[in-house]
Amino acid sequence: MPRSTWEALPVAVRTAIERETGGVHDTVLPDAGRNSDFSATLHTETGAIFCKGIADADGKRGRMHRHEAAVNPLLPPEVAPRLLWHAEADGWLLLGFEHSPGHHVDLSPGSADLGPVRDVVTTMAAALSTVSVDAPSLAEQWARLAAWRRLAKDAPDDLDPWARDHLDELTSWETTAVEHVAGSTLAHTDLHALNLLSNDGKVQIVDWAWSRNANPAVDPAFLVTRLIEAGHASEAAETWAEQLPLWQQTPAETKTAFAVAIWGIWEYLERHQPLAHRTALTAAARSWARYRLDL
Repeated sequence: MPRSTWEALPVAVRTAIERETGGVHDTVLPDAGRNSDFSATLHTETGAIFCKGIADADGKRGRMHRHEAAVNPLLPPEVAPRLLWHAEADGWLLLGFEHSPGHHVDLSPGSADLGPVRDVVTTMAAALSTVSVDAPSLAEQWARLAAWRRLAKDAPDDLDPWARDHLDELTSWETTAVEHVAGSTLAHTDLHALNLLSNDGKVQIVDWAWSRNANPAVDPAFLVTRLIEAGHASEAAETWAEQLPLWQQTPAETKTAFAVAIWGIWEYLERHQPLAHRTALTAAARSWARYRLDL
Protein backbone atom coordinates (compact mmCIF):
# COMPACT_ATOMS: atom_id res chain seq x y z
CA MET A 1 0.00 0.00 0.00
CA PRO A 2 1.22 3.58 -0.56
CA ARG A 3 2.69 5.24 2.52
CA SER A 4 -0.08 7.04 4.40
CA THR A 5 -0.24 10.67 5.42
CA TRP A 6 -1.29 11.59 8.94
CA GLU A 7 -4.68 12.75 7.72
CA ALA A 8 -5.31 9.47 5.87
CA LEU A 9 -4.67 7.27 8.91
CA PRO A 10 -7.75 5.63 10.43
CA VAL A 11 -9.24 7.67 13.26
CA ALA A 12 -8.55 4.86 15.73
CA VAL A 13 -4.86 4.88 14.73
CA ARG A 14 -4.48 8.63 15.14
CA THR A 15 -6.26 8.41 18.49
CA ALA A 16 -3.89 5.67 19.69
CA ILE A 17 -0.87 7.76 18.72
CA GLU A 18 -2.17 10.91 20.41
CA ARG A 19 -2.93 8.90 23.54
CA GLU A 20 0.84 8.39 23.75
CA THR A 21 2.03 11.79 22.53
CA GLY A 22 -0.64 14.35 23.25
CA GLY A 23 -2.10 16.36 20.41
CA VAL A 24 -0.24 16.27 17.09
CA HIS A 25 -0.09 19.73 15.51
CA ASP A 26 2.28 19.07 12.58
CA THR A 27 3.78 16.13 10.70
CA VAL A 28 6.82 15.88 8.45
CA LEU A 29 7.05 12.82 6.21
CA PRO A 30 10.54 11.51 5.37
CA ASP A 31 11.74 11.63 1.79
CA ALA A 32 12.84 7.97 1.86
CA GLY A 33 11.94 4.62 3.37
CA ARG A 34 9.93 1.66 2.07
CA ASN A 35 9.26 -0.67 4.97
CA SER A 36 6.46 1.15 6.84
CA ASP A 37 2.94 2.09 5.84
CA PHE A 38 3.24 5.28 7.87
CA SER A 39 6.36 7.11 9.01
CA ALA A 40 6.71 10.72 10.06
CA THR A 41 8.21 13.11 12.52
CA LEU A 42 5.31 14.22 14.69
CA HIS A 43 5.39 17.60 16.37
CA THR A 44 3.25 17.23 19.45
CA GLU A 45 2.31 18.92 22.71
CA THR A 46 5.24 17.19 24.37
CA GLY A 47 7.84 17.68 21.62
CA ALA A 48 8.97 15.91 18.47
CA ILE A 49 8.98 12.13 18.07
CA PHE A 50 9.43 9.78 15.15
CA CYS A 51 6.56 7.38 14.57
CA LYS A 52 6.23 4.52 12.13
CA GLY A 53 3.47 2.01 11.67
CA ILE A 54 2.48 -1.13 9.81
CA ALA A 55 -1.09 -1.81 8.74
CA ASP A 56 -0.72 -5.61 8.95
CA ALA A 57 0.31 -5.96 12.58
CA ASP A 58 0.13 -9.76 12.44
CA GLY A 59 1.86 -10.14 9.07
CA LYS A 60 5.50 -10.51 8.06
CA ARG A 61 6.29 -6.80 8.29
CA GLY A 62 4.49 -6.65 11.61
CA ARG A 63 6.81 -9.39 12.90
CA MET A 64 9.79 -7.39 11.66
CA HIS A 65 8.66 -4.30 13.54
CA ARG A 66 7.91 -6.31 16.70
CA HIS A 67 11.48 -7.60 16.44
CA GLU A 68 12.76 -4.02 16.15
CA ALA A 69 10.80 -3.09 19.28
CA ALA A 70 12.19 -6.11 21.14
CA VAL A 71 15.86 -5.39 20.40
CA ASN A 72 15.71 -1.63 20.93
CA PRO A 73 16.24 -1.74 24.73
CA LEU A 74 19.51 -3.61 24.11
CA LEU A 75 20.97 -0.92 21.86
CA PRO A 76 23.25 1.74 23.37
CA PRO A 77 21.58 5.19 23.39
CA GLU A 78 24.54 6.77 21.61
CA VAL A 79 24.01 4.33 18.72
CA ALA A 80 20.23 4.26 18.22
CA PRO A 81 17.21 6.37 19.22
CA ARG A 82 15.18 4.99 22.14
CA LEU A 83 11.80 3.37 21.58
CA LEU A 84 9.44 5.40 23.77
CA TRP A 85 6.23 3.44 23.26
CA HIS A 86 4.40 1.01 21.05
CA ALA A 87 0.68 0.60 20.49
CA GLU A 88 -1.81 -1.33 18.40
CA ALA A 89 -5.10 -0.11 16.95
CA ASP A 90 -7.38 -1.13 14.10
CA GLY A 91 -4.92 -3.79 12.88
CA TRP A 92 -1.95 -1.38 12.97
CA LEU A 93 1.28 -1.77 14.93
CA LEU A 94 2.77 1.62 15.87
CA LEU A 95 6.24 2.46 17.22
CA GLY A 96 7.23 5.81 18.70
CA PHE A 97 10.94 6.69 18.90
CA GLU A 98 13.00 9.55 20.18
CA HIS A 99 13.35 12.06 17.39
CA SER A 100 16.83 11.89 15.90
CA PRO A 101 17.42 15.20 14.11
CA GLY A 102 19.84 15.59 11.27
CA HIS A 103 20.39 14.41 7.74
CA HIS A 104 21.09 11.14 5.99
CA VAL A 105 24.85 10.74 5.83
CA ASP A 106 26.92 11.35 2.74
CA LEU A 107 29.18 8.33 2.12
CA SER A 108 30.99 9.78 -0.88
CA PRO A 109 34.80 10.28 -0.89
CA GLY A 110 35.89 13.22 1.24
CA SER A 111 32.59 13.51 3.11
CA ALA A 112 32.73 14.93 6.62
CA ASP A 113 30.30 12.19 7.66
CA LEU A 114 32.78 9.35 7.13
CA GLY A 115 34.55 9.90 10.46
CA PRO A 116 31.35 9.90 12.55
CA VAL A 117 30.11 6.82 10.65
CA ARG A 118 33.36 5.05 11.54
CA ASP A 119 32.89 6.05 15.18
CA VAL A 120 29.30 4.85 15.50
CA VAL A 121 30.00 1.53 13.77
CA THR A 122 32.95 1.00 16.13
CA THR A 123 30.77 1.84 19.15
CA MET A 124 28.01 -0.44 17.90
CA ALA A 125 30.35 -3.40 17.44
CA ALA A 126 31.88 -2.99 20.90
CA ALA A 127 28.54 -2.51 22.65
CA LEU A 128 26.82 -5.47 21.00
CA SER A 129 29.72 -7.91 21.35
CA THR A 130 28.25 -9.28 24.60
CA VAL A 131 24.54 -8.88 23.77
CA SER A 132 22.50 -12.07 23.54
CA VAL A 133 19.09 -11.77 21.93
CA ASP A 134 16.48 -14.01 20.37
CA ALA A 135 16.82 -12.97 16.73
CA PRO A 136 16.68 -14.69 13.35
CA SER A 137 19.92 -16.18 12.03
CA LEU A 138 21.56 -14.46 9.08
CA ALA A 139 23.42 -17.67 8.24
CA GLU A 140 20.11 -19.51 7.89
CA GLN A 141 18.75 -16.66 5.76
CA TRP A 142 21.76 -16.75 3.43
CA ALA A 143 21.58 -20.56 3.23
CA ARG A 144 17.90 -20.42 2.22
CA LEU A 145 18.53 -17.73 -0.39
CA ALA A 146 21.64 -19.46 -1.84
CA ALA A 147 21.86 -16.75 -4.48
CA TRP A 148 24.83 -18.06 -6.47
CA ARG A 149 23.45 -21.60 -6.40
CA ARG A 150 20.14 -20.34 -7.83
CA LEU A 151 21.92 -18.25 -10.46
CA ALA A 152 24.05 -21.25 -11.43
CA LYS A 153 20.96 -23.36 -12.15
CA ASP A 154 19.79 -20.93 -14.82
CA ALA A 155 22.55 -18.41 -15.51
CA PRO A 156 21.16 -15.10 -16.86
CA ASP A 157 22.41 -14.12 -20.30
CA ASP A 158 23.58 -10.74 -18.98
CA LEU A 159 25.54 -12.15 -16.05
CA ASP A 160 29.14 -10.97 -15.79
CA PRO A 161 31.12 -13.14 -18.27
CA TRP A 162 33.75 -14.12 -15.72
CA ALA A 163 31.00 -15.10 -13.27
CA ARG A 164 29.29 -17.28 -15.90
CA ASP A 165 32.55 -19.17 -16.39
CA HIS A 166 33.27 -19.55 -12.66
CA LEU A 167 29.90 -20.29 -11.09
CA ASP A 168 31.27 -23.37 -9.28
CA GLU A 169 33.95 -21.20 -7.64
CA LEU A 170 31.42 -18.53 -6.68
CA THR A 171 29.04 -21.12 -5.25
CA SER A 172 31.90 -22.55 -3.20
CA TRP A 173 32.71 -19.11 -1.81
CA GLU A 174 29.02 -18.68 -0.99
CA THR A 175 29.07 -21.89 1.04
CA THR A 176 32.10 -20.56 2.92
CA ALA A 177 30.29 -17.28 3.55
CA VAL A 178 27.31 -19.08 5.11
CA GLU A 179 29.70 -20.86 7.47
CA HIS A 180 31.56 -17.66 8.36
CA VAL A 181 28.51 -15.43 8.81
CA ALA A 182 27.08 -17.66 11.53
CA GLY A 183 27.22 -16.08 14.96
CA SER A 184 25.28 -15.11 18.07
CA THR A 185 25.98 -11.36 18.01
CA LEU A 186 23.24 -8.94 16.97
CA ALA A 187 24.17 -7.28 13.67
CA HIS A 188 22.22 -4.52 11.92
CA THR A 189 22.69 -6.05 8.42
CA ASP A 190 21.28 -3.04 6.56
CA LEU A 191 23.79 -0.23 7.00
CA HIS A 192 23.42 2.38 4.29
CA ALA A 193 23.07 6.14 4.05
CA LEU A 194 19.32 6.21 4.69
CA ASN A 195 19.74 4.34 7.97
CA LEU A 196 22.54 6.60 9.24
CA LEU A 197 21.48 10.01 10.56
CA SER A 198 24.10 12.71 11.14
CA ASN A 199 23.63 15.63 13.51
CA ASP A 200 26.28 17.95 14.97
CA GLY A 201 29.15 15.57 14.23
CA LYS A 202 27.41 12.49 15.65
CA VAL A 203 25.70 9.66 13.77
CA GLN A 204 22.91 7.37 14.93
CA ILE A 205 21.80 4.10 13.33
CA VAL A 206 18.08 3.62 12.70
CA ASP A 207 15.76 0.91 11.34
CA TRP A 208 16.78 -2.28 13.16
CA ALA A 209 13.94 -4.36 11.73
CA TRP A 210 16.40 -6.41 9.64
CA SER A 211 18.84 -7.06 12.52
CA ARG A 212 20.00 -10.65 12.80
CA ASN A 213 22.26 -12.89 14.86
CA ALA A 214 25.46 -13.12 12.84
CA ASN A 215 29.18 -12.66 12.67
CA PRO A 216 29.30 -8.87 13.32
CA ALA A 217 31.93 -8.41 10.60
CA VAL A 218 29.07 -8.61 8.13
CA ASP A 219 28.08 -5.02 8.96
CA PRO A 220 31.38 -3.53 7.75
CA ALA A 221 31.13 -5.83 4.72
CA PHE A 222 27.74 -4.46 3.75
CA LEU A 223 29.04 -0.94 4.36
CA VAL A 224 32.05 -1.43 2.07
CA THR A 225 29.62 -2.15 -0.77
CA ARG A 226 27.71 1.05 0.02
CA LEU A 227 30.94 3.08 0.03
CA ILE A 228 31.79 1.77 -3.44
CA GLU A 229 28.26 2.59 -4.58
CA ALA A 230 28.86 6.13 -3.26
CA GLY A 231 31.97 6.59 -5.42
CA HIS A 232 34.91 5.01 -3.57
CA ALA A 233 37.25 2.67 -5.39
CA SER A 234 37.22 -0.82 -3.90
CA GLU A 235 40.70 -0.42 -2.43
CA ALA A 236 39.76 2.94 -0.88
CA ALA A 237 36.59 1.49 0.61
CA GLU A 238 38.55 -1.32 2.24
CA THR A 239 41.15 1.17 3.49
CA TRP A 240 38.33 3.08 5.18
CA ALA A 241 36.97 -0.13 6.71
CA GLU A 242 40.41 -0.98 8.09
CA GLN A 243 39.87 1.84 10.60
CA LEU A 244 37.30 -0.40 12.29
CA PRO A 245 38.86 -2.70 14.92
CA LEU A 246 36.33 -5.41 14.04
CA TRP A 247 37.35 -5.37 10.37
CA GLN A 248 41.04 -5.39 11.27
CA GLN A 249 40.44 -8.66 13.14
CA THR A 250 38.45 -10.26 10.32
CA PRO A 251 40.39 -12.95 8.38
CA ALA A 252 41.00 -12.33 4.69
CA GLU A 253 39.08 -15.47 3.75
CA THR A 254 35.99 -14.18 5.57
CA LYS A 255 36.23 -10.81 3.85
CA THR A 256 36.43 -12.46 0.43
CA ALA A 257 33.61 -14.87 1.20
CA PHE A 258 31.36 -12.01 2.35
CA ALA A 259 32.22 -9.95 -0.74
CA VAL A 260 31.32 -12.83 -3.06
CA ALA A 261 28.12 -13.66 -1.15
CA ILE A 262 26.94 -10.04 -1.15
CA TRP A 263 27.63 -9.81 -4.88
CA GLY A 264 25.50 -12.91 -5.43
CA ILE A 265 22.67 -11.57 -3.26
CA TRP A 266 22.43 -8.33 -5.23
CA GLU A 267 22.79 -10.09 -8.61
CA TYR A 268 19.89 -12.35 -7.66
CA LEU A 269 17.66 -9.66 -6.12
CA GLU A 270 18.21 -7.27 -9.01
CA ARG A 271 16.62 -9.85 -11.29
CA HIS A 272 13.94 -11.32 -9.04
CA GLN A 273 12.96 -8.33 -6.87
CA PRO A 274 14.00 -5.37 -9.03
CA LEU A 275 14.13 -1.91 -7.47
CA ALA A 276 15.56 1.28 -8.95
CA HIS A 277 18.65 1.38 -6.72
CA ARG A 278 19.70 -2.23 -7.19
CA THR A 279 21.54 -1.92 -10.50
CA ALA A 280 24.12 0.45 -9.01
CA LEU A 281 24.36 -1.63 -5.85
CA THR A 282 24.95 -4.81 -7.83
CA ALA A 283 27.70 -3.07 -9.80
CA ALA A 284 29.33 -1.93 -6.54
CA ALA A 285 29.18 -5.43 -5.04
CA ARG A 286 30.60 -6.91 -8.25
CA SER A 287 33.47 -4.41 -8.19
CA TRP A 288 34.38 -5.28 -4.59
CA ALA A 289 34.18 -9.04 -5.11
CA ARG A 290 36.36 -8.86 -8.22
CA TYR A 291 38.87 -6.77 -6.22
CA ARG A 292 38.93 -9.37 -3.44
CA LEU A 293 39.39 -12.14 -6.03
CA ASP A 294 42.27 -10.25 -7.70
CA LEU A 295 40.46 -9.99 -11.02
